[in-house]
Amino acid sequence: MVVETKLDELVTETENLHPELDFTDYKEKISAALKVKEMSTGQLENLLILTAVERISSLEPDWTKVAAHFYLKRLYRLSRTARNNHAEYESFHDLITMLTGMGIYDERLLQSYSKDEIDYLEIVINPEKDRLFTYIGLVTMAERYLAKSHHGDFLELPQERFMIIAMTLMADERKEIRLDLVEEAYWALSNLYMTVATPTLSNAGKSSGQLSSCFIDTVEDDLRGIYDSNTDIATLSKNGGGIGVYLGKIRSRGSDIKGFKGCSSGVIPWMKQLNNTAVSVDQLGQRQGAVAVYLDCWHKDIFPFLDSKLNNGDERQRTHDLFTGVCIPDLFMEQVGKRGDWYLFDPHEVRRVMGYSLEDFYDEEKGAGSFREKYWECVNHPGLSHEVVPAIEIFKSIMVSQLETGTPYMFYRDTVNRMNANSHKGMIYCSNLCTEIAQNMSPTVMEEERVEDGKIVVYKKPGDFVVCNLSSISLAKSVCDEVLERLIPIQVRMLDNVIDINEIPVLQAQLTNKNYRGIGLGTFGWHHLLALKSIKWESEEALSYCDALYEEIAYLTIKASQELAEEKGSYSYFEGSDWATGRYFEKRGYTSYRWQELSRKVKQTGIRNGYLLAVAPNSSTSILAGSTASIDPIFRLEYSEEKKDYKIPVTAPDLSAQTTWYYKSAYQIDQHWSIKQNARRQRHVDQSISFNFYVKNDIKAKTLLDLHMDAWESGLKTTYYIRSTSGSAIEECDSCHS
Repeated sequence: MVVETKLDELVTETENLHPELDFTDYKEKISAALKVKEMSTGQLENLLILTAVERISSLEPDWTKVAAHFYLKRLYRLSRTARNNHAEYESFHDLITMLTGMGIYDERLLQSYSKDEIDYLEIVINPEKDRLFTYIGLVTMAERYLAKSHHGDFLELPQERFMIIAMTLMADERKEIRLDLVEEAYWALSNLYMTVATPTLSNAGKSSGQLSSCFIDTVEDDLRGIYDSNTDIATLSKNGGGIGVYLGKIRSRGSDIKGFKGCSSGVIPWMKQLNNTAVSVDQLGQRQGAVAVYLDCWHKDIFPFLDSKLNNGDERQRTHDLFTGVCIPDLFMEQVGKRGDWYLFDPHEVRRVMGYSLEDFYDEEKGAGSFREKYWECVNHPGLSHEVVPAIEIFKSIMVSQLETGTPYMFYRDTVNRMNANSHKGMIYCSNLCTEIAQNMSPTVMEEERVEDGKIVVYKKPGDFVVCNLSSISLAKSVCDEVLERLIPIQVRMLDNVIDINEIPVLQAQLTNKNYRGIGLGTFGWHHLLALKSIKWESEEALSYCDALYEEIAYLTIKASQELAEEKGSYSYFEGSDWATGRYFEKRGYTSYRWQELSRKVKQTGIRNGYLLAVAPNSSTSILAGSTASIDPIFRLEYSEEKKDYKIPVTAPDLSAQTTWYYKSAYQIDQHWSIKQNARRQRHVDQSISFNFYVKNDIKAKTLLDLHMDAWESGLKTTYYIRSTSGSAIEECDSCHS
């Protein structure tokens, strides 16, 4: 049993680490509790932690470090007991051997690395880096990501998780450089200069689960294709992936089936099937499956689609557990602006009558192009039926749903496809669950099924089934420490290696992953960085800084991928791409000498990854790294992070008398300034950005419409949630939270 006399010994170390804090009241409260009853070690640890947690506030934010210190001591003790060690971070090789024997780690770690190599890497592990965590960051790391026994005992420690990730991602590198690369990856992770995506953070080195974040499927308009897609989605959800699904090829309600008129029941029944899949097939037992479905705004089912998440109306037409997104051409936004009419079509009828699919076209230039030509051709064709509605009525339904449910997301398809570096190989129909991925898509089609030698053999033509491989730079820490030039090359290599290491249980996704080698390097901590730099969100200075910083990140990322191509070869579809022709650089106005020189090198040697940059939401991993989420402003200076089993006070990072003035709440910021920032940023991001609007719940329809019009006119590719102050929490998947 622990007695009161142990108190000074337990607290003094932390008190010395934080001389800025007054521990008088803290120690008095602990002493008073100890006088009431004797406590076990675990009870005293809880008392020390929770008493520190109670003191975390915007006035004394550093109490989070005190709580983290005592939580870390408990974590070390529990790990020592579970591993039968005398000290924390002891016997790294024994840990790997034990967890491999338990079936928790994959056998390949011991097959890839010798004992001498593992012993060397144990020396590289730096336990002092554990002190970089805030309390909420450490709790998040421990509860969600560290490897535990089958009984829930803590076995891994934080720095060991980082080292296992580094070892896993570098396992297939050349022997002569491999340990150096492991050290570099560990340096990047342990200093919290970057985070890998949640699936990689959770599953690297383990025997189950995969490493990629999100996937995007395109559903063909036939019964087998629809059900096969549902099976693929269930399989990926089981393995920890979030899913985006394009439904725009499916015929609308009332369409014909095999010539019989009015037989089709449209997209809603298939959404119900997906809804059931999302609910019943969870992600590695950790959270409910997450599926986003997208539909074109010219599809005849657009109104029931937009109503599908509402809390009123016919429940048989509701899919409350899906997320929705609308695919929007420029022409629709123009018609909304001029209050013109809009025409709705059945995609099946368009294919049958016109001989083409309307969704396969986009406007190659702003205000002109093949989509609008085909669209008006459909409108004017006497043999093709359509419904006509005022365009603004569709937009009203969009906004009603957004203010009630946060969705639909907006996907500006013409802008996306005009800027697609791989348009020579296909089309982008929609985005993913978190709206930051934009890569070529196409449906997988079953061509033949027959019996061969007593077995049923299925032949499929694989489509482009998009895979998102994500990680993110912690801007505040990496920019202030001036490490971007060192950080980004190792980060790109880590992401590229995920493509080869990962075993995706849906084969067409595996093929797509290898063909395009798409990655999504992103950022978080933008507001944190502005506060440290004393830059106001709503300022021209913030716009200029955003432009310059993201151009630098883009340059370093493209350069790293080009240098990796010199070493390992370019991605399969490089020839004919905008990278190969130089149009990628021309479209973005990159005319300086260094950009021209980089363009020349890319043309000459290729580039490793067909897609490179994407800014994900990062809400989970930014908490782990002690920073602000993605490119979002903070909600407030102080709030409570609520999960299923705990509620923890959190303050804005590095909060002080100096930074307070630069932490303006998201709901107090003029959202048009955020659009301006994101327009500067989007120029340098080849894919897209998870970009939220923060609005008051009493916002007028015209004000919200103006925000959407501004976003489209400013060249944003997507917008994410409409986060209103209505008070209801928005449920979201964190697969993409790199």
